[in-house]
Amino acid sequence: MNYKLLAKAVLIIAILALLVMMGMHNREVVTLDLPPILPQTQHAPACYMYYGFFGVGFLVGTLLMAGGAKSSGRSSKDK
Repeated sequence: MNYKLLAKAVLIIAILALLVMMGMHNREVVTLDLPPILPQTQHAPACYMYYGFFGVGFLVGTLLMAGGAKSSGRSSKDK
């Protein structure tokens, strides 16, 4: 069994549980002002912004960790 994968899954589930708790208890409307990217101020419940920020961060982390350069040919250990 791959314990590293299991640990990552448990960590993601724990973070999602915290995200759900934040969403349940932070229902007031907040503003997001980001002039270079968003032309006008965004008004949304805080829980939606938590979900959005988590989703973007999760996707960026996945893209950074996925793949990697595979060496072609022989490595230095083969010589």
